[in-house]
Amino acid sequence: MRDVRTNTRPESLPASLGAMTIDVEDHYQVEAFASTIDRKDWDRLPPRVEGNTHHLLDILAAAETRATFFTLGCIARRHPSVVRRIVADGHELASHGTDHLRADRQTTAAFRTDVRDSKKILEDVGGIAVNGYRAPTFSIGRESAWAHAILAEEGYLYSSSVYPVKRDLYGTPGAPHSPFLPTPGLLEVPLTTVRVFGKDIPASGGGYFRLFPYSVSRWLLNQARRNSIPTIFYLHPWEIDPGQPRHRDAPLRSRVRHYLNLRRTEPRLRRLLCNFNWTRMDWLFLDGKSDTYPLISAWMEPASPSR
Repeated sequence: MRDVRTNTRPESLPASLGAMTIDVEDHYQVEAFASTIDRKDWDRLPPRVEGNTHHLLDILAAAETRATFFTLGCIARRHPSVVRRIVADGHELASHGTDHLRADRQTTAAFRTDVRDSKKILEDVGGIAVNGYRAPTFSIGRESAWAHAILAEEGYLYSSSVYPVKRDLYGTPGAPHSPFLPTPGLLEVPLTTVRVFGKDIPASGGGYFRLFPYSVSRWLLNQARRNSIPTIFYLHPWEIDPGQPRHRDAPLRSRVRHYLNLRRTEPRLRRLLCNFNWTRMDWLFLDGKSDTYPLISAWMEPASPSR
């Protein structure tokens, strides 16, 4: 029998909160390198996720900020101390799948096994209930919207896997921008965007946090918060690691995307933690008011031309 505990949500939370989220994966597991780094070689590559995640935890502790850590099951197996510290420090432990497999490239049976196994691994190691899921590369879209029903059936309470933008590796333009119920019993919390000159601009961090000057990221987040929708921010442990190995066989575009401004991420993150209030996904969205979110079960239908 697993010892599954739950962390208690504070009775009151500060106003203007956003959700700080960390996608816990190592430098060689990213989608940008999928064409040049074979999965069978992962075990021979130098792991850096443990040290990087501990450093992120130190940064969050100094800022007295709680976050949600969407963690790979394979990371939990290989680095259980990281998972235990995430829980011990009061953060939310959530699932990022087992082996960083895109949802939209799996069969329904394989996806069910993936999310079931990752949930069990994380709960066994962390000793705490896992309620949230984020698909690798935000890979739940119109053609893979079936994944939401499976997540609900496997005991997840929310997902943060839809990004209502269009990019080469991810994105579902025309998807809802606010939290919604794609199926009864499961909340989907889309990543944050801002409408600028008729286009949806990503405002949730990641590579754009490194690409844009900090002033632009801060402006985007302020604009998003004026819409009275909690903002979602994300980054990866490898993004604060400028000393990581360089995968020089990867395409130029992938290398630029991955290594751009790594030295600037940590100081920008520290400023972000000072300039905005952040908390965990579950504390922000799983507050017993899920019936206030709209049921949009047909969100996967083709977008209106106006969007």
